[in-house]
Amino acid sequence: MVKAGASPLVTADWVKDNLNNPNVRIFEVSVDPDVYKRAHIPGAVNLDWHVDLVDTVNRDIASRDKLQTCLRKAGVTPNTTIVIYGDHNNWFAAWGAWILEIYGLGENVRLLDGGRKLWEARALPVTADVPSFLETAIALPARDDRLRARLVDVLAIAEGRTAGQLIDIRSPDEYSGKIFAPEGVKELSIRAGHIPGAENVPWGTIVNDDGTFKPVDEIRAIYAAKGVDGSQPVVTYCRIGERSSHSWFALKRILGYDVRNYDGSWTEYGNAVGVPVTNKSGTIWLGK
Repeated sequence: MVKAGASPLVTADWVKDNLNNPNVRIFEVSVDPDVYKRAHIPGAVNLDWHVDLVDTVNRDIASRDKLQTCLRKAGVTPNTTIVIYGDHNNWFAAWGAWILEIYGLGENVRLLDGGRKLWEARALPVTADVPSFLETAIALPARDDRLRARLVDVLAIAEGRTAGQLIDIRSPDEYSGKIFAPEGVKELSIRAGHIPGAENVPWGTIVNDDGTFKPVDEIRAIYAAKGVDGSQPVVTYCRIGERSSHSWFALKRILGYDVRNYDGSWTEYGNAVGVPVTNKSGTIWLGK
């Protein structure tokens, strides 16, 4: 497993060299789960975020029992090093890492730096074969909700009742209220703008062109320029919680700050009744 103090990231070369390591289990968590069917890293197990990582009845993350069943079928033990990767610069891969940390596996988890994008760009091995493993009996602890922010938590920070810093990782146009959501997405809010007091640090500012994270000192400086230096608790958010997981990973796992992810994000906050919104563009939803 990943030892305490080890890097939360692994390189593509490290993964390539450990494809047949029985103590390593690779999971793909992509925005589009179907890309796994076409081709994936040899030995990788598909975690469909629409099904495996959520409660399909309530808007919530997967239950302990549900996630535990997935991990058992994948042959994960308490000593397994878990490597997660995905498409779209590891957005949902980081979300998977966040969920696994909530269920006590943070020290086991590493993110493939650069994700599927880098792996494919380097023409590294892929396959369409679906692996199978001997089922294990791994038991997960109850989830640690200290890693998760809820609407009441972010509202308390926005209204100055609780110390903390809010980081909106969406695009500047989403943050300013010019647009409600990126082009083509369906999860919307009827209000545009951002949570009062939130600083805008778009997720893309902390990655290189190839999808890998920038050096630690550069990431630290990018956040420090916005007044985020780890001296206060931090909450990250986006639209549905996946892009903000990527920034959560950088702040929590790479920089070591006290960070929670607000997975309700703008689709919850921007639709909530009686909460303040900062909308610098003044955009109004017209139902179209």
